[in-house]
Amino acid sequence: MKKMFNKSQAAMEFLMTYGWAILVVLVAIGALAYFGVLSPDKFLPSRCTLPAGIACTDFKVVAGATGTTGTVDIVLRNGLGFDIDTVNVAVSGCTTADTTPASILNGEDEPYQATVCTVTSGGKFSGALNVSYRNVDTTLTHKVQGSLTGRAE
Repeated sequence: MKKMFNKSQAAMEFLMTYGWAILVVLVAIGALAYFGVLSPDKFLPSRCTLPAGIACTDFKVVAGATGTTGTVDIVLRNGLGFDIDTVNVAVSGCTTADTTPASILNGEDEPYQATVCTVTSGGKFSGALNVSYRNVDTTLTHKVQGSLTGRAE
């Protein structure tokens, strides 16, 4: 009977040793997450995506002087195969959209700026990017939606 108690004591010591080791690892991970070392914002890449045809070739998120309002500068390329006009670029989180320049020739790049954006200095900005335009050849209006994620400069 004593032999059976020795086996159960060895099993219990084995489980307790591994239990304490797992607990220490979980506490260490919790401490790293609490202090922001494992913050996903630091690892997410900056990106600007739109459907095929209209490309976001470059962008920049700028925090304002007050630290709460800023701008989002975007450079769009027309790869649709035809000229477009009546271009309107809006970014969620920004109250004003940009309509200048009003047209983009096929294969050309044009800059746009959304202003009065809720941006904190050094913080991550994420929003939906809405572009509406009119095909010069057919006069049909189209709307495309994409996303924009970047760190404020």
